[in-house]
Amino acid sequence: MQVQEMAKKTVVDIDVQGKKVLMRCDFNVPLDDDCNITSDDRIVKALPTIKTILGGGGALILMSHLGRPKGHRDEKMSLAPVAGRLSELLGREVVFADDCIGPETKAKASALASGDCLLLENLRFHKAETIKDKAAKEDAQLRQAKDDFAKQLADLADIYVDDAFGTAHRDNASMYTVPALMEGKPRVIGFLIEKELEFLGETLSDPKRPFVAILGGAKVSDKIGVIESLVRKVDRIIIGGAMAYTFLKGRGKSIGRSLCENDFVDKGQKLLEQAAEANCEVVLPVDHHVVRELKPGVTYRTAVGDIDPGFQAVDIGPIAAQKFKDNIADAKTIVWNGPMGVFEIPPFDEGTNDIALAVAEATDNGASSIIGGGDSAAAVKKLGLEDRISHISTGGGASLEFLEGKKFKCLEILDEK
Repeated sequence: MQVQEMAKKTVVDIDVQGKKVLMRCDFNVPLDDDCNITSDDRIVKALPTIKTILGGGGALILMSHLGRPKGHRDEKMSLAPVAGRLSELLGREVVFADDCIGPETKAKASALASGDCLLLENLRFHKAETIKDKAAKEDAQLRQAKDDFAKQLADLADIYVDDAFGTAHRDNASMYTVPALMEGKPRVIGFLIEKELEFLGETLSDPKRPFVAILGGAKVSDKIGVIESLVRKVDRIIIGGAMAYTFLKGRGKSIGRSLCENDFVDKGQKLLEQAAEANCEVVLPVDHHVVRELKPGVTYRTAVGDIDPGFQAVDIGPIAAQKFKDNIADAKTIVWNGPMGVFEIPPFDEGTNDIALAVAEATDNGASSIIGGGDSAAAVKKLGLEDRISHISTGGGASLEFLEGKKFKCLEILDEK
C-alpha cells in the first residue's frame, strides 16, 4: 500500500530561543450555551508542542479556528475561554488578542518576551481564512484578500509551526498561504501532527491482515473517495449508519423513509462491484432499529430485511451488530470512521457502542486500531475505551483523506528533515 512520505522537521529540530513562533493549533473545542468548554482534550493534546517552544525560549503566538462563524464575529465562537483554560493548564498567563490581525494584535505580538504566550482570536471571524485556493486563482479580489490576511499573520513571527492535523486537508489561509509567505524561515510540524503521520503511515504501509475498515455516518458522498481507495487495500469493509441505505436501496431493498442519497445509488452499486472484483468483502446491515419519528424516548421496533413505508432506520439491529462484531473479531488492522446510527439519541447509540467494544476487544487481542475522530472517537471516550485503542486521530476528515492517499499541500511545503 502506498502512503504519503512526510518526514518533516519538528520543533525539536529548530532553535526557538529569542524567536517569535507562530503556531497553528486545532482548538476547535466544544462549548456549552454559556461558552464553557465541555472537553479540553484538543487543548491538552497541544501542550507538548507548546511547552517545548516556551521551554526553549520562544515567544509563542497561537492561532486556531472554532466552529463555523462564516467570516463574521460571533462571541459564542470566541477563543477567549480557550485562553483561560490554557492559562490554567500552563500555570502562566496566556495573553488573549481580541482579533487575529490588525495593529493591536501586532502590538501584542511585538511585546512578547521569551517564554510568553499569546492566543489570537478565531481565524474564521475573517472570510479570508476559508477562501479556497481554486476560488482565489479565479478571482483576483479573493486572491488579494486571502494574501493580505495571510501576510498580516505571517509578519507576526520568525518561525511557523503546524500542529493542527484536523485541518491539514484544507487550504485555509493559516494552513497554506501563511507558511507559503514565510518561505526562507523555519516551517515545521508539532508533535501532534508528527504522531499522526507516523502512526497512520506506519500502520497503513504494511498492515497486518485481515485488514478491516468500518465506515458509518450519514453520507456516501463524503466517503466515495476513501471507499474506492480502501476496496483495493482492505480485506473487508463494514458499512453502517445512514450511508448503508444508499447501498441497500441499490440492491433492491425497501428502506422506508431512511436517509438515502438517491444521486449516489448507482455509484454505490459500482463500488460494490469494484469491491467484488478486488476480493474485498462488503458487509451491510441485515436488520435495523426503525421509528416513525425520530425524537428522544420514541418507541422503536426491529425490522429484518425490508423496512416498511413510514419508518426510518436509526441504528443497526442486533443481528447486524453481531455480524459486524464477528467480522471485527479476527481483524489485525482496523480503521473506523463514523457511527452506526443516530448516536446522539439513546438508545440508538447501541450499535455504535457495540462496534467500539468490538474494536477494543480486537485491539486487546493484538490488532492495530485507528479511530478517525468525530462520533467514533466520542463513543470510545464515552465508554472509557481510549486506552484500549491503538490510535485516536485528531482529524476525522484529514484521516479519511490520508487513507484515500490524497496529498496535503499545507504539509508538503514544510521543511523536510
